[in-house]
Amino acid sequence: MRGRDMRVAAIDCGTNSIRLLIADVSASGMRDVVREMTVVRLGQGVDATGRFADDAIARTFAACDQYAAQCARKGVERIRFVATSATRDAANRDVFIRGVEERLGVTPEVISGDEEAALSFAGATRELLGNTPSPFLVLDIGGGSTEFVLGIEAPLAARSMNVGCVRMTERHRITDRPSEESLAAATEDIDEAILEAAGTVPLHDAKTLVGVAGSVTTVAAHALGLLAYDPYAIHLARLSLAQVQAASDDFSRATASERAALPYMHPGRVDVIPAGALILRRVMEVGGFDRVLVSEHDILDGIAWSIAS
Repeated sequence: MRGRDMRVAAIDCGTNSIRLLIADVSASGMRDVVREMTVVRLGQGVDATGRFADDAIARTFAACDQYAAQCARKGVERIRFVATSATRDAANRDVFIRGVEERLGVTPEVISGDEEAALSFAGATRELLGNTPSPFLVLDIGGGSTEFVLGIEAPLAARSMNVGCVRMTERHRITDRPSEESLAAATEDIDEAILEAAGTVPLHDAKTLVGVAGSVTTVAAHALGLLAYDPYAIHLARLSLAQVQAASDDFSRATASERAALPYMHPGRVDVIPAGALILRRVMEVGGFDRVLVSEHDILDGIAWSIAS
């Protein structure tokens, strides 16, 4: 870590959303300047077609233009742009990469699932060391993939699986009051992925399950009965398995309009939250976890730390 504060910008472009963190990072810690998220659904249809849709690329480039302007206004010294699951899978990713370079002046890094897992782990656990039982299992539920990362000060084992909230929603049509058949098919997919991940990552060695990203934080908002999305109330909340099961059932039984009316629900998460909640639920049930520690800090924070290290 350098001796002075460095103003950095971390950008995480996933299957469902693109997010920006502008922060001042020093040896003593990190201070947020800007933290925001835009739902662009870059991974729309990628599971079926293997390509980015033109309108999905256009939405993502519009967000990049906004983020470039913010970086310029805030005097950002260094930017790191990381792209994850959808970009790894898309045949026309070169179009996306060139467009990002033109707008932000940096080349987006299409990182491997293992590196994605390591960055998520670093972001989620840095503040937990020394005050929370370890090893930690960091569960990062994205749009296209879910990362399982076990470690203490650094990852000991990691696995990225192609089950995410967007991918499961599209593949199994888990949308407006999904049928029992759709939920059963998705559960089978998810369970298969969990068991495969467990072959690399010994889930039962974990002392604390740490859940990150929007599906987990939205489940927390529901379980806590929030009247608005409040990251300070959500961060470090501990949810029981029963609370997660109840939230999963509520989201699956509700219509899209009923979910949209929930005061904490982001519009871009309305259609994918039943699948996201189901992934969290099945990891807890299959893995034998009776609680999950919810963190607002994740891969975005890990990217910011990596820039200044």
